[in-house]
Amino acid sequence: MKSKAHFKSHPLHPILISFPIAFFIGTLISHAGGLYLDNEEWLTTATWLNAAGIIGAVLAAVPGFIDYLYTVPPRSSAKKRASLHGLLNTSMLVLFVLLFYYRRQAMPSQLFLLTGELIGVVIMTIAGWMGGTLVHRNQIGIDMRYANAGKWQEAYFSPDSSTLEVADTSDLKVNAMMLLHINGKRIVLARTEEGYAAFDDHCTHRGGSLAGGSLICETVQCPWHGSQFSVKTGEVTAGPANMGITTYPVTEKNGKLWLKL
Repeated sequence: MKSKAHFKSHPLHPILISFPIAFFIGTLISHAGGLYLDNEEWLTTATWLNAAGIIGAVLAAVPGFIDYLYTVPPRSSAKKRASLHGLLNTSMLVLFVLLFYYRRQAMPSQLFLLTGELIGVVIMTIAGWMGGTLVHRNQIGIDMRYANAGKWQEAYFSPDSSTLEVADTSDLKVNAMMLLHINGKRIVLARTEEGYAAFDDHCTHRGGSLAGGSLICETVQCPWHGSQFSVKTGEVTAGPANMGITTYPVTEKNGKLWLKL
């Protein structure tokens, strides 16, 4: 799924998170080194790295939250993973904010600070591992393109009736797809060699976005675990999914495509 928070198609969240990761690890290393060497400058550096990490984490959280709301497929295993990822990162950020406040008090306990920093780095590492899983397994922020797929397309509708015009016939080439948001429901509009089709953007295995998958020979493949479905009937043609997807009738009239919910 292509990131909603990007710069020239480059997702911003993975770019920005490298800074707080470096700063918070640097906080721990500088603090430990300052205590070991009895060096006040290292301890001061740890304080400023702590502050820089907080600022960097807040900045990185903004595009991350945008992708959580608008990129991660709803009702999916990725949504659960992203929720825990965000919760861990928020806990880590709150911890480092408290540590920054505490270390500026008179005679703070260095052991307490060092322990807190270590816990924060461990939490950040676990959250980072989950973030990597979201990218590499769930392909969040990755715009997977295949031959003749064309550019990623999305459209939003708030219709009053169950039948609505959703696209021009020229909007899609053969084996291309478009993600439609219709009153909060995600539906994929696809063009096959035989015509047009529409189906739910929800793999019945783990909830992956089918719009981010591949389409060939009237079969759509989920990008997460490879489940395949007929876009005409919704039937499973290859597992691990064992339940079909909902399809919707699409009609062509005067160069326009009409979808019936």
